Amino acid sequence: MIGFYDYTVIATYGALFIALHGIYSSAAGNPAAGLLCLICCGVIDTFDGKIARSKKDRTADGKRFGIQIDSLNDLVCFGVLPASIGAAFGMKSIVSHALLSLYVLAALIRLGYFNVTEEKRQEESTEDRTHYLGLPVTAVCIVMPAVYLISSYTNAGAVSLFNIMFPIMALAFISPLRIKKLRLPGIIAAGALIVAEAGMIVSAL
Repeated sequence: MIGFYDYTVIATYGALFIALHGIYSSAAGNPAAGLLCLICCGVIDTFDGKIARSKKDRTADGKRFGIQIDSLNDLVCFGVLPASIGAAFGMKSIVSHALLSLYVLAALIRLGYFNVTEEKRQEESTEDRTHYLGLPVTAVCIVMPAVYLISSYTNAGAVSLFNIMFPIMALAFISPLRIKKLRLPGIIAAGALIVAEAGMIVSAL
């Protein structure tokens, strides 16, 4: 069979199935379940790179495959899934659909650009990346649940807030912003925030 099959891709494929479940749940009218799936995808994404780098005997083709499959998966998890959740929450107007489509397009452009630059970087250096150019698409797994919770505990409508959130994030994906990669303290803080968001979403169901 074509492809590369070892433990380094397990987390990526697991996240894909979770994201697909979130898309199916959103399409069935349960966007809150989609949000929980989005959070799960974000947690898994934190570790999939470390899992891949733990295999010391990966071939050059195996590394390239890992880069490509990770970004393709990110498009589903952090591009298509959030758009599906937004639509399920009521983003049904032509304007809302345009904003969701532009969001997914921006995620696609960013991930494609990242593939090119990351492959080149790995050919030139074995050091870990210290900064990202543009906002990583994975940020949506923190931002979108937070926006939903704000709408739940205030009088602000979810659709109105999402109509603002999606274009801002789309612009941030493709803007030349230098964003420092999170280290262990930042990862722990982000993880705690995600867990808190998940707990609040579950309690609101």
